Amino acid sequence: MKIFIPKDTSAVALGADDVALALSHNLETLKAEICRNGSRGAFWLEPLVEVELASGRHAFGPVEVEDVPEFLACLPGRLEDHPKYLGLTAEIPWLASQERATFARAGLGDPVCIHTYRKLLGFSGLEKSATLAPQEIVTEILDSGLRGRGGAAFPTGIKWQTVLDTPSDQKYIVCNADEGDSGTFADRLLMEADPFQLIEGMVIAGAAVGATLGYIYLRSEYPLAYRQLSLALDVARREGYLGENILNSGRDFEIEIRLGAGAYICGEETSLLSSLEGRRGLVRAKPPLPAKEGLFGKPTVVNNVLTLAAVTTIMSRGSEYYASLGTGRSLGTLTVQLAGNVARGGLVEIPFGIKLSDVLKDYAGGTFSGRSMYAIQVGGPLGAYLDSTRWDTPMEYEEFAKVGGMLGHGGVVIFDDSADMLAQASFAMEFCAHESCGKCTPCRIGAVRGAEVIDKIRKGDRVNEHLILLEDLCETMEAGSLCAMGGLTPSPVRSAFKYFNFSVQGPVKSLSREGIS
Repeated sequence: MKIFIPKDTSAVALGADDVALALSHNLETLKAEICRNGSRGAFWLEPLVEVELASGRHAFGPVEVEDVPEFLACLPGRLEDHPKYLGLTAEIPWLASQERATFARAGLGDPVCIHTYRKLLGFSGLEKSATLAPQEIVTEILDSGLRGRGGAAFPTGIKWQTVLDTPSDQKYIVCNADEGDSGTFADRLLMEADPFQLIEGMVIAGAAVGATLGYIYLRSEYPLAYRQLSLALDVARREGYLGENILNSGRDFEIEIRLGAGAYICGEETSLLSSLEGRRGLVRAKPPLPAKEGLFGKPTVVNNVLTLAAVTTIMSRGSEYYASLGTGRSLGTLTVQLAGNVARGGLVEIPFGIKLSDVLKDYAGGTFSGRSMYAIQVGGPLGAYLDSTRWDTPMEYEEFAKVGGMLGHGGVVIFDDSADMLAQASFAMEFCAHESCGKCTPCRIGAVRGAEVIDKIRKGDRVNEHLILLEDLCETMEAGSLCAMGGLTPSPVRSAFKYFNFSVQGPVKSLSREGIS
């Protein structure tokens, strides 16, 4: 009998290590083995303990230390007697209704066991790519319709084609693992629960464009992801999936990890490259594009963790399979991360095109507080706040753009009706002021002035005049900022004023929102 207990950051934070320790004292009498697996992403059920029997894997959750004696008493034949018994894991509606492509292996076994990874069809995409010419690999990615999952949604195949077509004595693959958006954790979960998948995706990318060296730029706030990746890299080298002549293909590829220092702006690709080069993380003007002159001035593919992970699915199951998921120009699956004031927080993988309202209804389960949902912020701290009139929007890049929103990295942060939306607008400006690289004036100065103006509005100081001034500031930041940091900050600010009720301190003759378009 095997007992699975996740060891990812979220599960451990909720007590998984303590539960595993309590269970370990009774293993000899149970004749059971504990396996520390990755999380399935159902954080609202963590610690999620699974028991593997001939009938399948049975789930219990959330399990606390005080539940362990009763849990042990139910093993192995009276599982349903435990009050936290959930049935077969695969049949839990929250999990069963998802379309897991990228996260198909998450939670199924030890994340750094390469035998488990291979058993679950890991490296099959790499094995296929080893028999293909670089252009054939790039064409497969182009045909899949894969777009960057980091937020910009740029077609991955076009980026790879540009790097392939640019002659150079050295090319690089850079994985952007600097996951800094509020309410996002998909990159972390994949690196902790299925690190070989990222490694495989990077090796395939190297084969596609002729790169021999890759870097994972990992935020330092992810120590467990760092440990899992480091272990997985060592195993991959030992097994011949990294290094020289990979799978007898005649191709070489190596991967190194570099830790960031907590700068949000280093999630922007040019700032990330500057940091990788050992310099201050400043945004670079484009052109030249990183695909032509990137890391150390060489052609560079910069892709997000989820983008590179999706590559393995495309190469293994084919571009037609991947393109059959989703709709319009948003193909494949979207990894939604439910956070904030939410009853059922966690990771949901679904095809593009499902309405946001359906995600909220079927997966979020309402607010944690029990109050009504009021505002939904999608796409990180630079995403707009969506009121209920826009929740029926299909989760597609272009559809969200039509209503002034963005999907970004798939983070969905939920607020109930107690939220102070003026405070949220102020936070957007303060966040930009704090995280700006400082290179361009609209972002560096505009965000500071913006926070000051919102503070005056909150105090009831010449509200109408300051609303007009705030709109002028937003226009300047949007049009004049060098990158999305300053250019997108007006989005949450405008939406907070335009779509939500707010009140101010002191006497106000008239409160007009005409200054905010």
